This record gives sequence, C-alpha cells and structure tokens, in this order.
Amino acid sequence: MSLILVLGALAVLLPWAAVPAARHLAVLLPPRAASLTLAGSAVLLAIGTIAALAGLFHVPFLAGLEHLPLSHVVARWPAVVPVSSAAGVLLTVQAVRLALRWRRQRVLLARAWALTGDATSDGDLLVVAGRDAEAFALPGHHGRAGRVVVSAGMLSVLSPAERAVLLAHERAHLRGRHHLLSAAADLAAAVHPALGRLRPGLDYHLERWADEQAAGAVADRRTAATAIARAALAGSPSARPGASPLLSVSSGPVPQRVQALLAPEPARPTGRRARAAAALLATVAVAALFGVALAYVLHEHVEYAAQTLRVKVDAAPQ
Repeated sequence: MSLILVLGALAVLLPWAAVPAARHLAVLLPPRAASLTLAGSAVLLAIGTIAALAGLFHVPFLAGLEHLPLSHVVARWPAVVPVSSAAGVLLTVQAVRLALRWRRQRVLLARAWALTGDATSDGDLLVVAGRDAEAFALPGHHGRAGRVVVSAGMLSVLSPAERAVLLAHERAHLRGRHHLLSAAADLAAAVHPALGRLRPGLDYHLERWADEQAAGAVADRRTAATAIARAALAGSPSARPGASPLLSVSSGPVPQRVQALLAPEPARPTGRRARAAAALLATVAVAALFGVALAYVLHEHVEYAAQTLRVKVDAAPQ
C-alpha cells in the first residue's frame, strides 16, 4: 500500500512537470493545433488529478462494498483513513472552486450582455456608443446567438480595410467557439494550481488563431498586422474584457502577434521539430492518464485483497 501512496502523490505532482511540456509543445505547433493542445492538456490533466484523488478517497468505501473489514484494510495500510480523508477534503475544495469559477464566468457573460443593451445591431455586429476603443467576441447567452461587439471609438480609428480585419478576427473567435476552450482551461485551473500556467499561452494562441483567420479573410498579412497593432494601441487597458469567457482583439502579447503576422503563415512541424513535438505530447499524455490508471489500480488492488481474504476465510477450519 505504501507504493499506492507514492503513486497517488505522483499523480497529484505530475501536472507540475506536464505543464512545461505542454507549453513547449504549443510553441512548436500552428495556432489552432497549439490552442487545442493546451486546452486539451488542461482538461485531461484536471481529469487525471480528480481520478487519482477519487481513487484514493474511495478505497475504504470500495472495501466495504467488497465486504472487506476496514480493520483488515487498516492493518495492511495504516494510512488509509487519513489519506482517504485528505483526498475527500481536496475533492470538496475542487468542487467548490469549480462552482465559484463557473459562476464567475456566467456573471461576466451576463454583465457583458447587459452592457450592450443600447447597442446598434447590424447582423452579428453590435456597435456600442462611446469614445473608448473596444472590440471583443461576445458568446451566446440565454438563447441569444454570439455577437461581435465593437465600440464607435474603435471603428473611428481604423480604416475600412482594418475594420474588415477586426471583424474577421472577432468572428473567428465566435466561429471557432474559442470561448469554450478558454472556459475549459479556466475551470481546469480551479482543479490544480499548476494548470493556471497554461492560461497565458492559451490566450495567446487563441488570438493567433483568430489573427491567422483574419489574415486569410482579407488575403493580406501586412494589413492584418497593421490592424491588430492599431486596434491594440487604441484600446483602453481598463476597458478591455481581459477575462474568460470574453476574447478581445487587444488581448495577449500584441508585439509577438504582429511579428508573427509579418512572417510566413505557420506550418506543422517537420523533422526534428516533429520528433520533439511527439516526445512532448507523449509526456503530457502519460501525465494525464496516470491519475486514471492509478484509480483503476486501486480498484483492482482492493478487489484482489477482498478475494484473497475470502479464500482465507473459506479455507479456515470450521
């Protein structure tokens, strides 16, 4: 059982090692693949952590279902009760954090929709009055379809071609349902503190994904770069959404985004970069599946112990 305890500790600690691997992997991939990799890694690592804790938590209960006396379990593994209790406490904390994080996301979304009450509608575009330069993708809410929200102040500082880039960028966020990836990573960060380190990279690659879609829509990477730079410079930092589930054209490290748009369109890695990406992907996959594997091993271990005990009882002289 001491080995099981070590494996449980590893399952909880592995995300700290997997997160740097996922971040390095994202650097090697095009924006779309990088975004999916980071969001998927966050979710899988969170599931692995929950599975590991659930496996540790349910050992005494599983022993009861298998008619294995708790005294026998404690005799074989004295730490079973404190470890199970600690796992239960952590699972409770995770559940509370998840509920609070989910509620915060819904409140932010409802508040953003409320601020567009007097906006002028033009198809999927909502133009709000005001001099502040703002633009962001507003996901659907309560039966209302997603909209692109742009302030009159933002439109006034952009040329027609740059406005086309801006709208294409925000529509790419809505079309790709990027807010779901952002929200999933945000919820995963509530499960394990290490997963919060994936958020900055995910935010950047989501913006890069939308940048590339916008550049393709206008068929001019230089115009796209100019539009992103001008929109970011015009935007007011205090007025930007800057939090899940809202995605703004001014988010992320803008200089890197502009520099990437001035370079050739990114392609999938080949050669040594592809091999490095495969190795990093394997590292993240092993870490993510470790917790699930541990839960299965615990289940099988308790069942085996119960079968062994029943054999001993049946073999005992009557």
